[in-house]
Amino acid sequence: MNYTYEEVHSRPFITPDSDIPENLLHLSHSFGYDSGRRGNLQLLDDRTLVFIAGNMLVLLDISTKEQKYLRSCSGGGIGSIAAHPSKDYFAVAEKGNHPNIIVYEYPSLQPYRILRGGTERAYSFVDFNQDGNLLASVGSDPDYMLTLWDWRKEEVTLSCKAISQEVYRVSFSPYNSGLLTSSGSHHIKFWKMASTFTGLKLQGLMGHFGKTAATDIEGYMELPDGKVVSGSDWGNLLLWDGNAIKVEICRKEGRNCHAGKVQPFSLEDGQLMTIGSDGVVRGWDFEGIDSADSSDRSSKFEMEPMNEMVVGHNVCLSSMVKSSTPDSFVWFAQDSNGAIWKLDLSFTYTTPDPECLFSFQAGPIQGLDVSRKSHLMATTALDRSIKVFDFLAKKELTTIRFNQGGTALSWAPTLVNQSGGLLVTGFEDGVVRLLELFNPQRLHLASGRSVKGDAKLRLKQAFKPHNAPVTAVAYERNGEILATGSSDSTVFFFTVGEKYKPIGFVHVPGPVQTLEWSPHSHSENRLLILCQSGHVVEVQSPDPEAQKPTKTFQLPELPSKVFRFRSIKSRIKREEEIARRQEVKEKKRKEREKRLKESKQPELEPEEEEEEELPAIYIPDPPSPLCCGFYSLPGQFWISMGGFDAGFLYHCKFSENQDQEPDQQDEPFDFQPVHNADKDPICTITFSSNRQLLLCGMHSGFIRIYPLQPGDHSLTSMQAYWTLSCHDNQYGHLRHICCSHDDHFVLTAGDDGNIFSFSLLPPEELQKKLQRKRAKVPSPRRGLENESLAQDIEDPAAYSIETAKQKLEKDRLRREAELEIAAKRKKLAELRKKFEQLEKENNSLPEHVRLKPEELQLDRRFTEHAERVTAQRVREVRKQMSWEQERCSIALSKLQDWFRDSLESNMVTVVAICSEHRVSTYRLPALTKTSAQLVHQSRTSPPEEEQNAVQGRRKSKAEPANNGSILEEEEMLHPPVSRPAGIKLADRQVERLRKAAEKAEKARAKIEKRKQEWAKLYAEKPDENFEDPHDVQAIKKAKETIGDLKPDKDFTVPKHLMMNAERKRAELMGLEDNIRQKQTEMNRQIVALRDSKVRLLSQLRAQAEQVKKVQQHLPAHLHRPPPTLPTMQPEETPEKRLQYSHATLERYRVLRDQRLQTMEQDDATSLLDQLEKVEENEKNGEERTSSLSASSLHGGEDETAGDEGAEQTEREEELQKEEELRLLYEQDSLLEEMESSVCQFDAELRLLRHQKLRLDCHLKMADIHQLTLYQELLLVKEFEKREDSLQEKLNAHIKEENNITSMLEEFNEQLALKQADIARLQEREKALFSAFQASLGLENKFEDFLTKVFKKKVKRVKKKEPMEEEEEEESDDDSDEDSDEDYDDDDDHSSSEEEGALDSSVCPPGCEPELLENTLQLRERRLDLEELVVEEKKIAKALRQECDTLVKKEKSMKSSRKAAEEDLELVYREKQQKMNELHVVVPLRLNQIEFLTNGSMSSNLSPALVLDRTELNRLQERIKQLQVEKSHQRDLTCAARQQHIRLLHERKDMNTKIQMLEEHCNQMMMMKYGKLVDLETLQTLSGSRILEELKQEKLLKEAAYAKEIKEWNVKVEEARDALMEVTRCNTECLRRMMSLINQKNELDHKINTRQKKMGRQFQDDRRRVVQEDIQRLKDLVKTQSQEAEALRREIFLLSHQGGHALPPGQDPLPSLDPFPIPSDRTTTGAV
Repeated sequence: MNYTYEEVHSRPFITPDSDIPENLLHLSHSFGYDSGRRGNLQLLDDRTLVFIAGNMLVLLDISTKEQKYLRSCSGGGIGSIAAHPSKDYFAVAEKGNHPNIIVYEYPSLQPYRILRGGTERAYSFVDFNQDGNLLASVGSDPDYMLTLWDWRKEEVTLSCKAISQEVYRVSFSPYNSGLLTSSGSHHIKFWKMASTFTGLKLQGLMGHFGKTAATDIEGYMELPDGKVVSGSDWGNLLLWDGNAIKVEICRKEGRNCHAGKVQPFSLEDGQLMTIGSDGVVRGWDFEGIDSADSSDRSSKFEMEPMNEMVVGHNVCLSSMVKSSTPDSFVWFAQDSNGAIWKLDLSFTYTTPDPECLFSFQAGPIQGLDVSRKSHLMATTALDRSIKVFDFLAKKELTTIRFNQGGTALSWAPTLVNQSGGLLVTGFEDGVVRLLELFNPQRLHLASGRSVKGDAKLRLKQAFKPHNAPVTAVAYERNGEILATGSSDSTVFFFTVGEKYKPIGFVHVPGPVQTLEWSPHSHSENRLLILCQSGHVVEVQSPDPEAQKPTKTFQLPELPSKVFRFRSIKSRIKREEEIARRQEVKEKKRKEREKRLKESKQPELEPEEEEEEELPAIYIPDPPSPLCCGFYSLPGQFWISMGGFDAGFLYHCKFSENQDQEPDQQDEPFDFQPVHNADKDPICTITFSSNRQLLLCGMHSGFIRIYPLQPGDHSLTSMQAYWTLSCHDNQYGHLRHICCSHDDHFVLTAGDDGNIFSFSLLPPEELQKKLQRKRAKVPSPRRGLENESLAQDIEDPAAYSIETAKQKLEKDRLRREAELEIAAKRKKLAELRKKFEQLEKENNSLPEHVRLKPEELQLDRRFTEHAERVTAQRVREVRKQMSWEQERCSIALSKLQDWFRDSLESNMVTVVAICSEHRVSTYRLPALTKTSAQLVHQSRTSPPEEEQNAVQGRRKSKAEPANNGSILEEEEMLHPPVSRPAGIKLADRQVERLRKAAEKAEKARAKIEKRKQEWAKLYAEKPDENFEDPHDVQAIKKAKETIGDLKPDKDFTVPKHLMMNAERKRAELMGLEDNIRQKQTEMNRQIVALRDSKVRLLSQLRAQAEQVKKVQQHLPAHLHRPPPTLPTMQPEETPEKRLQYSHATLERYRVLRDQRLQTMEQDDATSLLDQLEKVEENEKNGEERTSSLSASSLHGGEDETAGDEGAEQTEREEELQKEEELRLLYEQDSLLEEMESSVCQFDAELRLLRHQKLRLDCHLKMADIHQLTLYQELLLVKEFEKREDSLQEKLNAHIKEENNITSMLEEFNEQLALKQADIARLQEREKALFSAFQASLGLENKFEDFLTKVFKKKVKRVKKKEPMEEEEEEESDDDSDEDSDEDYDDDDDHSSSEEEGALDSSVCPPGCEPELLENTLQLRERRLDLEELVVEEKKIAKALRQECDTLVKKEKSMKSSRKAAEEDLELVYREKQQKMNELHVVVPLRLNQIEFLTNGSMSSNLSPALVLDRTELNRLQERIKQLQVEKSHQRDLTCAARQQHIRLLHERKDMNTKIQMLEEHCNQMMMMKYGKLVDLETLQTLSGSRILEELKQEKLLKEAAYAKEIKEWNVKVEEARDALMEVTRCNTECLRRMMSLINQKNELDHKINTRQKKMGRQFQDDRRRVVQEDIQRLKDLVKTQSQEAEALRREIFLLSHQGGHALPPGQDPLPSLDPFPIPSDRTTTGAV
């Protein structure tokens, strides 16, 4: 396994058989950095950084900034890199078709190991474990394969598919090498290397986000205890425990840990370090994170970082690598915005600031161009920067940044700028900026100031020709015009000079891709505009001197030609296929002719072959995008297309008929195929200065070079090529490629952010040729230092040149219109003035000469029109003011709601009439809807309904005790016995049965009564641990009341006194309601007093009027001054303040106008106060005027009365005196009544005031108590969360314990039922065996045979298991069946051994078939019972195991519940202690303080105790009562102890007596019954009618059988006589037969002797025949025995299947005929 770099690295591809050298290009330097790639930074040693740049690996020296390069081995790119923990190796995971992982040695940089076959297309991440002996890799689409390598052996240890989503990272746990973690798009997965029976496996567990939103996880960190901390998209940390999120970690007040994405990257010194896209590094307390837990209200855990470092504001950190120096705090950070930072994370006072080591452009390179005079290069990107490089010295010269990203760049030719220091850049906001490049050192030589840097960019001019990104800029060949193209489908032209001035613009059919001016070889100066939509436009160069339009910059008259590309690729492919087929046909034809010529046979007609259908003509929709193009000849051009049309260069020209159809599509007239480019189009094309090299930038990141012949505009020599992969093959599209001014360098830039410079000369030759040359930065212009900076366009929304011109034109038109309107208004004003003068002159004329207004109107329609216009304007004003009207109404309603409706009642102050006393109501806020109702759910143990439901469920499950199956078995095992009907009992038997039943019923009732008495007696018997309920209640009360809550820390709060937030809140609300009721009642009394004052005032006014009337008739000297009438103060009727009228509003308006006119007035008095004063003055003025009018009236009346009194008579005087006396009395009574009513009112007010003061004291005490309750409520709320959590845990434990208890009881009940069923089935087995014994009878000679048949185990067909049974039960059943089969096989084997003697399935001779059939049926029932017993025992065993499991669970749950109760009790105690520490305010008088020291009150009352006096008296009395009760209880205890001893002796004597009586009873039963019997059962036995019927039936059958036996006895006697006769005859026959036999023997002897004498010639033949007959008979016997055996087996099988069949061919035995009686004739036979 020895590799060398030269053998394995990728090389350029060269067309075979071409003379292109392999080293056509030599890599010079890499100026870019793919900062957007994940984990693209590793550290090999303290000086060397390594990162991926396209298809190369760059090793960068930090100090010298020198670079070394390693090319990829596959040529398809590099996916990921990882450094070995020892820094001696680093792994490079590549891309391509089945890519490899190459492990390089460092610092030799030679391949050490190559790992093959880990994925299909590309690796996305690789990482070593902590020891470095394993390497983990994960692939990308399509396989996402996770592979663990023993990389030293180049072997795969484990491999499996990670997931079907993109995986960003995989790593080993630093604390457990058997654990891995992977993360990626919306997932995280936890892996474990587990040993299974098949070997080591990778087991993955997907992380579940739960309620947290799924997020991409870029980074994570494994913790020592197995937890994992990961980042998120929104900036918070996620703590994973197992495969679930334990808690989400954020900062205080819900702030995110980082702004944007966050990644944890290290765990050191008790800190978890994180980085984010906000450019900040933070350190978090590891202990706090590891022990973090969510609360019940929120799933987030809040904490603040311990340390923080802000790297920068425009920084996005994506990965970190630590220095390899031991105990170093230095880290190197990858910045996604294009930088590499050096950070010191020691977080001390001496920590240096972050240092930016290298700065690059971030993202795709949007523009690249080189200087026409020096080895300078400029680039721009969307990161808003423009950089200038010296690619000869391999360094960056300068950078300038703007507010928007750059999208296009061009270096001005020398015709435009002789020094070669002008750059034109386009930006994404449509702005074009001219930048000057100069050497600042030469600029400041005169000033004497030193400036850093060798180059500087300065803004010269900025203009905005477009409203969209600028995509292309190009100078005309003479350098007089600048053209800019944009994605807004416009091309703008500018004149080139000291200041660039706009010429105009043209619209094109699509977004501009590139601009190409015609070369000098063309006669006309034209611009070729290539659009992304596939359109190509050629426009004539505009004339800068032509007259410009004033309204717009658009150039509509500019001559142009349009070419719209039409796809021809499918037609090309079709023609190639036709040509190929034609070639194949021609080849076949020649081969056929050759064969015919060789064979010399006549030519046959060739068979026509079926051809495949040709490829169809396909036109892509939408059209393929246009990538690039260039001029070939005047009016002709080459273009490269993407998408479907890739793979060719198309030679096109403009059609002559441009005005026929605007949508006409044009086809190329020629094409050039591009090898291996069907899916890899050419993105950019450029030529060397001598046009002998065509350089192509490919979509796949390859650079391709074609050598061309001079003057080859048709590209016929474009055949052989040289290509090399330099940029990333997936996203590094090579969009910019150009040659240096001297053609010694080729520079490329791609979408992967990489910039490469290649030399066309070998490094040694290049160094010799350019050793004295260096890039020259242009000198600054003369007077540049005195020029002010050009004005830049910083606002992205600024107007473009065209928009600004159109706006200026609109402004000009608007100004002209305004001037014309002003002139017309001036003329109308003059006419109006003239008309008003005429109207005055008309009014000054006499009336008969004066013109009427109607006559002055020229036309009434003008007036009607004006009225209509006025009405319309009024409606419009109302419509405009409707919003303001609605706003004011809403504001008024809000003010009323806030100031008036928010109070239940206004504050009313009632003032006394004759004193200054007053009383006011309470301000009561209005009640909300829900403030008076508190509905809380108690946090107690699980509800009783749930327990009842559990019990009901248990009962419902335990009900089926007598299931249908057992009942069916009952019916099957005990078929109904049919009894003969119609048996009638005698009257005596019926009477005996009735008496027996009555006797049994009486005995049963007596026994039942005795049982009830015993049960009642036992119920009254106290338990051994019985306690008196009164004593228990007293002890409980004592425990609750004993002790002091304040000092006793171990005091257990009773449940009914436990306080929670709901109870405390209810108590607080109850107190508030009580306070409110008191205040409401007092307010009601005060308002009632105010109403009584109103009535009193009306009454006083009426009485005052009566007094005035009386005084009108009295002389003035008799007038008593009436009391001053009281008035209602404004505070007594506050509701009138909000009442207003139109006059009030008018006065308010007048006051407001006055105040606005005189702003210098004092602002202390408000408008409302002034308005009240004005109204009060007006009211007083009215009262004064009314009183003055009344007094004047009285005065007039007095004068008239005086005048009249002078003329009265004596009688009239007497009557007048009487009237005066009456009036005086009436006056006095009225005045006294007024005074008494006023005094009574004042007395009522003082009484109510005293009551209110007393209520104020009580309310103040209630407020203090309310404050205490509120403090207690806050305290209770603090403990509420803990109480709720603990109570929920306790409730859960109680609920689970109840469930387990109910399940245990349920299983116990089921087990008891099953055991009862088993016992019942066993009883049935015994009964069945008894029935079998009874069926055999006594001395049955077939008893052994039938018993064997009955007890024989028969293999029965099992019923199929239902599909719903579990696999475990099926396996158990299968094992049981297997064991049963084995057992049955043994039985069959044993039974088969006995089959030779006796066949159990065949009825033996002499045995009754019915008896055998009955035995077989009983055997089937026995087998059914045995199966039921086995099944029931299985179920009982399973229930017993469940019970054991539940008992263990119940024990553990009880311990858990007890622990939860103890925790809850501790919380209760802590809460009670905190509540006891609260201070309670108690106001005391001095006479209530009895805590005296030496006769004086102590200054420190903290040891004092506050008690209610009544409670203190009660406690003192209670002490005396307890002493008396104690002595009484002591006497009762002595008496109870003596009684207890006496009862123990009596119980012992009674037990002895009971034992003697039981022995005597047992002896009596043995003497009477011979055994112990149940006397209660014996007493309750009654006569059975069935038994009596059976007895009657037995008697009848005995009589019938006796009669039948008698008949049979007669028949037996007759048969015996016949037998005697037959025996005698047979004896005679035997005697005769014996004589004949003797004769026969004699004859045989004679014959034998004769035969012996004859020859023996026939003896052999006879012996042979005999032997053959014997053999034949043996074979016959053997065959018959085999058939009999076969039939026997068939009978055995049929009998085991449930049927009972006789052997075939066996007929029933025929009945025996009586033996024939011989006749007198004698039969003889001849011999």
